[in-house]
Amino acid sequence: MSLAAQLLDLARQKRATVTTAESCTGGKVAAAITDIAGSSDIFQRGFVTYSNLAKTEMLGVTPATLEAHGAVSEQVAAEMATGARRAAGATVAVAITGIAGPGGSEFKPEGRVCYGLATADKVTTETIEHGALGRAQVRAAATEHALTLLLSALR
Repeated sequence: MSLAAQLLDLARQKRATVTTAESCTGGKVAAAITDIAGSSDIFQRGFVTYSNLAKTEMLGVTPATLEAHGAVSEQVAAEMATGARRAAGATVAVAITGIAGPGGSEFKPEGRVCYGLATADKVTTETIEHGALGRAQVRAAATEHALTLLLSALR
């Protein structure tokens, strides 16, 4: 059973709803969830906020946070997750922001992805160095990790 199908089953059992705030994955997490029939039981909306302007307008990420830490940071991921959960009225939100590639920099290399997970009780963040796997593989790895985070939040 796919991670998304497991998420659908668990969220239904818990009577929980989920939402996504995606940058480098471009909606792949939302697509994985909505590929499963019946996903509307747990998923009403997701946010693809690729630009900094979209992050501020749609999710309430502050310009000060973006300026101080950059879009690829745990601080921005936390604000994205918090804003998405609030806007969607969801039980849990996952946020993903990173460098899918090609490229990156000495300070933010290709494959670095920051995640945020927001529930009513707390917000957690983490950074995973997926490595320079190529754009498609970084995005696939980030999607899988985001689904795993949502599952863990509901367990």
